[in-house]
Amino acid sequence: MNTLKDVKIGKTAKVVKVHGEGPIRRRIMDMGITKGVEIYVRKVAPLGDPLELMVRGYELSLRKEDAERIEVE
Repeated sequence: MNTLKDVKIGKTAKVVKVHGEGPIRRRIMDMGITKGVEIYVRKVAPLGDPLELMVRGYELSLRKEDAERIEVE
């Protein structure tokens, strides 16, 4: 299973599924990360956390911990 955490800088990935349960999953989905959406990885912070992404035309920073819950292809 590939997750958003594994996507390299400058690459785009398509969301297959958001794993997790309850408020964590809901928070990720409220940010616009839902099945089928494309996410572009703009850059990664020097220590590897957080990731800076482009989702639905806006910039989003996401922790690695949350990125591991997002399955991509």
